[in-house]
Amino acid sequence: MLPAGLHWIERWLPGFTQRAQDLGAVLSGTATSITAFDGRLQAATHDDRHVLLMASRPFLEARIRERVTALPNVRVVRARAAGLVVREDEVRGVRHADGVVEADFVVDAMGRSSRLAEWLGDAGLEKPRLERLRNPINYATALFERPTPAADLDVAAAIAVYAQGLGATGLSVASLNAIEDDQWLVLVMGYGQERPGRTLAEFRAACSELPGVFAQAASGAPTRDIATYHQGESRRRDFTGLRHFPARLVGVGDSVASFNPAYGQGMSSAALQASCLSAYLTSGPDLSVPAEGFFDLQQVVVDAAWSVSTGGDTERLEAAAGIEPPEEVRRQRQVLRQLLEAGLVDPFVARALNDISYMLRHPAAMADPALLERAAAATSATPH
Repeated sequence: MLPAGLHWIERWLPGFTQRAQDLGAVLSGTATSITAFDGRLQAATHDDRHVLLMASRPFLEARIRERVTALPNVRVVRARAAGLVVREDEVRGVRHADGVVEADFVVDAMGRSSRLAEWLGDAGLEKPRLERLRNPINYATALFERPTPAADLDVAAAIAVYAQGLGATGLSVASLNAIEDDQWLVLVMGYGQERPGRTLAEFRAACSELPGVFAQAASGAPTRDIATYHQGESRRRDFTGLRHFPARLVGVGDSVASFNPAYGQGMSSAALQASCLSAYLTSGPDLSVPAEGFFDLQQVVVDAAWSVSTGGDTERLEAAAGIEPPEEVRRQRQVLRQLLEAGLVDPFVARALNDISYMLRHPAAMADPALLERAAAATSATPH
């Protein structure tokens, strides 16, 4: 859970972080987290806001579900949603196999495979526009025994990112987290035809090319079989500017945008979108009209996460296909490379980059003149 997402979860469910830790989740701050670009470590920083809550996704989801379903005004209906109840262009409920749940307001949180667009089409209403970005990624995740207690770890979290052709064979991104039950969770990812880590031997070989903590973690006894995953595209649905969209209906989370999972944005993006929904609903909106105010707020969150996760993916795809990007895009990438280079030696720049990757600041902050001047000074003083 990235810092921005953790902030909102803790705000809504006070004591959540401590309860998760009591059950085995691990907190990692700047002292125990490392980031590496092309094999070089980012400059060490200190920021009390930069805290990661690390656990497996089922663990986190179960803890959140426990807290939410314990609320006195929450009722769980176990059924498969089958469609919307629409009256005079307002959504007033959800149909399921055994009947209807009437509702004043409906939130689609059905995930990446949401059928909301089909249901809207069936009702003669406008569908959100779907944007797809070809993103052929293959990643493998492994769990290993962790003999060292979390409190004694020098490194509890790590991410390594490589530019096209600079990583080990077939490796583009790797991440490592200390999680519950005294385990390491390690991920390795490749693009296109590259499929690193399909066997335990391949997985350990890939980790041997990474910062030492990866090989150390992967040397432990595996606690389950390696899990592999392929995703052919990132996708998002745009709800802004629709002319015939019903009132009393919104979508959140992966049902709106699903990103490259390697960057860990999904749950935190959903939490930020939920904060937008909270702000919208507590503002006393007119529920008889489409929730345009919410969609505008949500778009800021989705745009930010989309630009971070798809920027590098698009560059890799273009390089592999021999596509020359537009001049403006080329300049933007040059600026980003300069910032990443400066972040290797300048803690100020490194902290600003982490603010963005942790979803605490919008990527537009990379155009801050003060930050660019600092990066230019740092890179000009660094021998190449």
